[in-house]
Formats: sequence, C-alpha cells, structure tokens
Amino acid sequence: MKGRELLIRYKSSFEAGCDEAGRGSLMGPVFAAAVILPDDFPFSVLGDSKKLTPQQRERARILIEKYAISWAVATADHHEIDEINILNASILAMHRALSQLKPPPDLILVDGNRFKNFQDIPHECFIKGDGILAAIAAASILAKTHRDEFVVKLHDQFPQYGWASNKGYATRLHVEAIHRWGYSPFHRKSFHLNMQLKLF
Repeated sequence: MKGRELLIRYKSSFEAGCDEAGRGSLMGPVFAAAVILPDDFPFSVLGDSKKLTPQQRERARILIEKYAISWAVATADHHEIDEINILNASILAMHRALSQLKPPPDLILVDGNRFKNFQDIPHECFIKGDGILAAIAAASILAKTHRDEFVVKLHDQFPQYGWASNKGYATRLHVEAIHRWGYSPFHRKSFHLNMQLKLF
C-alpha cells in the first residue's frame, strides 16, 4: 500500500501513531513505537510495514527519525512478557514510547483493538491500522526496523536458532533448534509452555 493511499490525518494535526512489533515471536522483547508526523512529511515513503521491502522500511525509518515532530521506541522484555502476558507487555511498551514524546500528543491512534488509557490523552484503536493511517504506519516501521536490528545483533550470540532470518518466529528451523539446543536466555518461557513446541 502506497503512502498516498494512507489517511494522512485522522482528527488532529498533533496525533501520535502507535504500534508494536514482535508480539508473536518466541523470543526477546516486544518493541513499540510512537510517532507524531508533520504536515510536510514525505508520506509517499510510508505503507504497511509488512508489505514494504527491508530497503523501503530502512529508507522510511531514516526519514521518520529525521523529520518527525517527535518519535520514540521502547520495549518490554521477555521477563515482563512472561510475567504479565504479551498483550499487557505490548501495551506497556506502547505507554513507555508515548511517555517519551515531547510535547505529548493530543490524540493517540493505536494499531489493533486493545489498549489501556494513557494519562488523560484520548485514544482510538484501528484493526490493521498500519495500512490505514500514516501515523500508525510510521510507528509500525520504526517498531519493526528497531526490533529487526536488535534480533539480528543477538543472532551473533546464538546463531543456531536462525534469528537473522526468522526474527525469532516459530519457523521449522527455530523450533527444531530449540528441541536440539534447548531455550536460550532470551526465549519467552510462557510461550513454550502454552505451545509445547508441537508446531510441526
């Protein structure tokens, strides 16, 4: 989806898009980003992050970080995910990213259908919002690129799991590596207890 098809503004000129990445992964933190875009941002670079190539995402990331009015990326780690579950950890990471925006937005646009009130700022949720609203698309791109960068670096310490290619998701190689090598210190234990690794 091209940027010209995204809704550039929803209700406010100072609204923040918010999205997460890594929610379904078997390992590592969940990443969240919050972004406030200016009216003169080059919106044509934006789109649903899952449909953009890695090169397109990296180009968009550079422009978002350079021209956004404010942006932030935050995480909730695998220990927090195991303790409070992935939904609550995702919202916690979003709140942490939103808390870094200066000045704060007057409206929060969230990808998905679940969120918890943040301070006294109104929010609205959008299923598949990263393909609908420009601010959410920008947040999705930042969350995904920052998380991918983290996972690829972590791959060097644990190459047997193939994280550079599977990004921590439950591919056959990843699951077979867990069967062979056991869990790394970065795996989410609550996910494995639930799935019992019977994926293939």
